[in-house]
Amino acid sequence: METLKKNPSIRRKSKLARTFQKVCNLRTTSTKVSSNNGIGICMLKSQNPNFDDEDDDGDSVFDLKSTSSSRSGEIKVKERRRAVLEAVVAKIFASTTSIKAAYAELQVAQRPYDNDAIQAADTAVVDELRALSELKRSFLRKELNLSPQVAIMLAEIQEQQSLMRTYEITIKKLESEVSEKQLRIDSLKTNHEENSAFNKSLEKKLTASGSISVLDNIQFSNLNLSHFVQTLGFTLRSVRSFVKTMVKEMESARWDLDAAASAAISINVRNASTVFARPSHRCFAFESFVCGKMLENFEFPNFSLRNEKSNRKQFENLRSVDPVQYLTRNPGSSFAKFTLHKYLSVVHAKMECSFFGSLNQRKLVNSGGFPDSGFFATFCEMAKRIWLLHCLAFSLSENVTVFQLKRGCRFSQVSMESVKSGDESLISGDNEDIRVGFTVVPGFKIGDNVIQSQVYLTPVTGFPPPVTS
Repeated sequence: METLKKNPSIRRKSKLARTFQKVCNLRTTSTKVSSNNGIGICMLKSQNPNFDDEDDDGDSVFDLKSTSSSRSGEIKVKERRRAVLEAVVAKIFASTTSIKAAYAELQVAQRPYDNDAIQAADTAVVDELRALSELKRSFLRKELNLSPQVAIMLAEIQEQQSLMRTYEITIKKLESEVSEKQLRIDSLKTNHEENSAFNKSLEKKLTASGSISVLDNIQFSNLNLSHFVQTLGFTLRSVRSFVKTMVKEMESARWDLDAAASAAISINVRNASTVFARPSHRCFAFESFVCGKMLENFEFPNFSLRNEKSNRKQFENLRSVDPVQYLTRNPGSSFAKFTLHKYLSVVHAKMECSFFGSLNQRKLVNSGGFPDSGFFATFCEMAKRIWLLHCLAFSLSENVTVFQLKRGCRFSQVSMESVKSGDESLISGDNEDIRVGFTVVPGFKIGDNVIQSQVYLTPVTGFPPPVTS
């Protein structure tokens, strides 16, 4: 039995027929792809577009050509397919960037509220989402009718424009934040300046009037020794403030502070040659000088001046007022006489001439006037507190005594305390090697009560050897 062989020419004729039939069944439509730039592209759309371009039996339509032509066609189809996919991805990225830009505009339009900008941004977001949805539908149905090169170019333009919009929005947002922060900084600076001015005025008022709890809480109906001790500490702060001002004037006048400190001690202690542990301790010598002058005659009622009013009345009239204003209103009062006398005693003529270049303030004080200077105001505040301390002392007892410790005497915790921090470890042991260099603040004895004096301690090795004849 003879085997029948299939005639190749018959197969070619069959394929040719099917190819003509497929070509006849193709229905083409014209589609215009528009862009934001007004560029339109006309594309032919088949009824069943397919990236594979295969016929019913799986053979490609290009099988009619030679083998080399078939391979070349397959390469072109793959390149076409890849170009289309790249265009799709580019359109997706461009739409995503446009959504980001529109969302950024939507956020910026929220504050301050801009209804038109919000509506425009919302519309842009909806349009881009609709375009993405249409692209997805076309991709799944294999109905992508686009020119890859043009689509990629338009997508890049759209993406760059969206990026530019995003950058502009970011810049505007940053500029707005900078403006807000600058306004906040300016507001904080203004508040800081106002608070600083208020604090300075309050500090000046408290310093000038003495209107703080130490004095405000004192009631003569229940007056006791603790009130005197508190007022003493309050008074010594004003002494140190005046001493600090005086030392600054000395430095400005180029004084030798070591020589000045030795001279200040020698006024109360003869042949004094105290060695200071630190240069900053020279201030204790000046405090000793000022306290010695200001507390002189403290044990006499009214500082031996004519007593006009009771101690309580003078305390009430003076404790809550500016001392300079009080002196101006009451130039003939006991406090005014006390202040002028003490100023001439503490501020020597040579000192004043060195500080201020003239004796104008001294001449004014000698004539019963009151200089309008910060130096004199600081002195008046110190004088007022010492005057109030004197009123309290004689309100507690008529028996008031002020005492100083002699140079070189042994330290005693009963009547002394050291002004230097760190001396506690020295005075807690054997006191034989610790001696009094000089008294900084005199002690007080009010009735039977003793308030310790404040002394500057010096080791025995710090004293010069005794002079032998």
